[in-house]
Amino acid sequence: MPSSRWLNAFRPKSKEATSLPVKVAFSESTYEPLPYGLIVLAEGLDPALDIVAVHGLNGHRENTWTTNDLGLSPANTHSTSQISGQYLYDHARTLVSDLWLKRRLTKTRTRPIIFVAHSLGGIVVKSALIQSAAARREALEEHRSIKLSTYGILFMGTPHQGGSGVHLGELMLQVASIFVTADDKILKHLERDSEWLQQQLGQYAPISNDFVTKFAYEMLPTQIALGKAIMVVPQASAVVPGATNAEPVAIPADHLNMVKFASRQNGGYEKVSGHLQLLAEEAPEAIGARWEEQDRIRKAQANVKDDFTVPFSLSGIPETENFVGRKEELAKIKEAFQGDGSQRAVVLLHGLGGIGKTQLAVTFVKEHRDTYSAIFWLNGKNEDTLKQSFAVMANRLYKEHPSSALLRTAAEAKDVDQIVVLIRQWLSAKENHRWMLVFDNIDNPKLPGNEDPQAYDVRLYFPEAHQGSILITTRSSRLKIGKVVSVQKLVDIRESIAILTSTSGRVNLDRDTYAIDLVNELDGLPLALTTAGAYLSQVSTSLEDYLRHYRTSWLKLQQTSPDLLSYEDRALYTTWNLSFKHIQSQNKSAGSLLRLWAYFDNQDVWFQLLAAGSEGSPVWFATIVYDELSFNEAIRLLCDHALIESLEMPGGYGMHNCVHAWAVHVLNAEREISMAILALICVGLAVPTKDVPEYWVKERRLLPHADKCFESVCDTIHLGFQDNRNALHAVHNLGILYKDQGKMAEAEAMYRRALEGFEKAWGPEHTSTLDTVNNLGLLYADQGKMAEAEAMYRRALEGREKAWGPEHTSTLDTVNNLGNLYADQGKMAEAEAMYRRALEGYEKASGPEHESTLDMVNNLGVLYKDQGKMAEAEAMYRRALEGYEKAWGPEHKSTLNTVNNLGTLYANQGKMAEAEAMYRRALEGKEKAWGPSTSRR
Repeated sequence: MPSSRWLNAFRPKSKEATSLPVKVAFSESTYEPLPYGLIVLAEGLDPALDIVAVHGLNGHRENTWTTNDLGLSPANTHSTSQISGQYLYDHARTLVSDLWLKRRLTKTRTRPIIFVAHSLGGIVVKSALIQSAAARREALEEHRSIKLSTYGILFMGTPHQGGSGVHLGELMLQVASIFVTADDKILKHLERDSEWLQQQLGQYAPISNDFVTKFAYEMLPTQIALGKAIMVVPQASAVVPGATNAEPVAIPADHLNMVKFASRQNGGYEKVSGHLQLLAEEAPEAIGARWEEQDRIRKAQANVKDDFTVPFSLSGIPETENFVGRKEELAKIKEAFQGDGSQRAVVLLHGLGGIGKTQLAVTFVKEHRDTYSAIFWLNGKNEDTLKQSFAVMANRLYKEHPSSALLRTAAEAKDVDQIVVLIRQWLSAKENHRWMLVFDNIDNPKLPGNEDPQAYDVRLYFPEAHQGSILITTRSSRLKIGKVVSVQKLVDIRESIAILTSTSGRVNLDRDTYAIDLVNELDGLPLALTTAGAYLSQVSTSLEDYLRHYRTSWLKLQQTSPDLLSYEDRALYTTWNLSFKHIQSQNKSAGSLLRLWAYFDNQDVWFQLLAAGSEGSPVWFATIVYDELSFNEAIRLLCDHALIESLEMPGGYGMHNCVHAWAVHVLNAEREISMAILALICVGLAVPTKDVPEYWVKERRLLPHADKCFESVCDTIHLGFQDNRNALHAVHNLGILYKDQGKMAEAEAMYRRALEGFEKAWGPEHTSTLDTVNNLGLLYADQGKMAEAEAMYRRALEGREKAWGPEHTSTLDTVNNLGNLYADQGKMAEAEAMYRRALEGYEKASGPEHESTLDMVNNLGVLYKDQGKMAEAEAMYRRALEGYEKAWGPEHKSTLNTVNNLGTLYANQGKMAEAEAMYRRALEGKEKAWGPSTSRR
């Protein structure tokens, strides 16, 4: 670990030598006789970093941090007679000033800093860093060095937010009460200022990502008056969920003693000192790189004439206080803008509406505002708003540089097109290349195939000179300008929880199962999370009730949610309407496909799924599924507006949960039965038959869509789609799918619904009706409902004999099923009679080597084995095996099943060698066909 100078830092109180050569200073300001300012506690040889410790209210330079052995050793920082939010804030300003002065005088202004803050001392540190970050090109510019040099912060029991049902103001009073006498004046100060202080500290969130943070929290209650004990700062307040570059640290002590340790073997000491050592090892390289970047920026700024500088401002730009994560995207943007602007650099942020593109752009320009001589925000919602942004830009420039004739002309011009020309000319000046333009909401670009008269080419508004930096946000994936950075949903659930926590004002959401369910439902979409938080902040509705309303009354819930300042005039239920309008104008069929998607599951729609429903479909749908190229044309348009995206599944496309909810409740505000039936037909007719290779894989892929259609079938049971032959067959096939997947209740519901429809449409003896009756028998047999199964089989058998005759293969299928049923019931004679009848019929109808015939031979073998007729069983198995090998080959599944049956027969006879040979052959064949780990039904 590098040598350190410790300012209000850890040090051993005993004579035992410390392993960390340090220099320590205190921030002092307690009782009047004690001086204010910093004091150096200890300093090692050539220290490489400063560790600054700041204690809380009424702290003591020794007692706050030490026991008789080890501890943290800073001096007093606060007066007990002036405690208020404003006082804490003022003290933070003093801390910045004194710390900067000490480091300037000792020529250590670029040395890394690690802060250790106990209790409300953490509020002082956060306020100090806010003020340091805010210092700009004035007399206090040097104060920025404190924030620039700060690498890490160890908060020890600092209340960052309300917790456990207690608001921040109450929590601060609670903290204050254990340090100072509960003087009414002091408590009123804190109560009055706590809300103001919370708003002030809201400015800390945007800069918090620049530091590595450890949130230490107390594990034991603190003793107070009358023998009571309380958790002064509970974990929910001491730890900020979802914070970037941060982790919680549990300290097995109460609030007062969490910074005092009896020995080096103390668990708390080992944790804290360990974290500090890691921070100290990492800090020099990281802060060195930060100062190198700062030097590069200053050199670049030195080359910019004053005529081209404009103070940074985001006035009128929607900005969230709850931005979290996006480190990877921010790093990509920074990398693309590495140059000095002498060669133009363009970065395009692409993503779904509401995904946070604008807020990502806002965060980037705030973090890197010192890199640029001027930053201008242009609203590209349409061409008129863009031109108006140029007019605002002209007035702003002229106000900053009134002596410029060019800017005066631009500001006084009446023609907005002339203003654009003049501003582009100003941006093209030879020495003016350190600017950045942000073109926000370029969602309707003029591209081939887009005939919308409102579409325009944003490149026409770029300066002619190939210089400067341009950042664009868009929903269009076809707009390919510069480096494209794709903005995806938030993947880390902790980041989503952090947004919901911050916007709702509620605590402990990371431990609330309903909050986690809600976050999963909103699926990492910042707009949806912020909307939910805004609603929850204004009502007492529980998370459970909100989730229920979200699922059952989506549109009304969204319409009654508060407006969001950070998302302009867009709400969750309207944000994609513009995209839908653009799609409709370019391809009405693609717009209809988007509406149809509401009746499928949101994930994994593919061409063959839709093509299964092509027969008798509407013209718009038949056009899309005519061939795969037509399908791709419509899909590309939806992808272009980021409303869907390609998935890892072959040919599959998915839609975000929230977009799907919008499609359900907005695009289909009035449920359209024809759309629901079309989706049902697609899914039902896509159910594969058993002869399709790996049919079970396709069945699993269809299951989520089947579940969505199941709702439609149940909801439309009285709407009479029995006249639609395809729809009835689709419902029947869903029964097959559910049975194969072991979902017996759903299978029975589908079979019953199909049976009802077939009976009404074609009568009780129609072949389709009888097919469903037969399948219901199979289902009941699998459920062990033998009486119901036999009734279904008998009805199917009588109907098929009447319709096709006693020797038709469909009739024989039911005869075989009755044989299986009797065998399962132990009615061996009846079973053998059925099997014999079926076998004779199959031999006559299809020949002795047909698969159906061989299946019956195999079944007879099973029956004879169960009866103990081993010779007859072996004869049947041998015949079946020879037929399967001849018809399908030695490795077909039917062949291998019979080989396995022979193995079982030999094992029952005690012929172990023969049994092993059969089992090994079956195993090798199945491993070759399906792999060693596949479980097959």
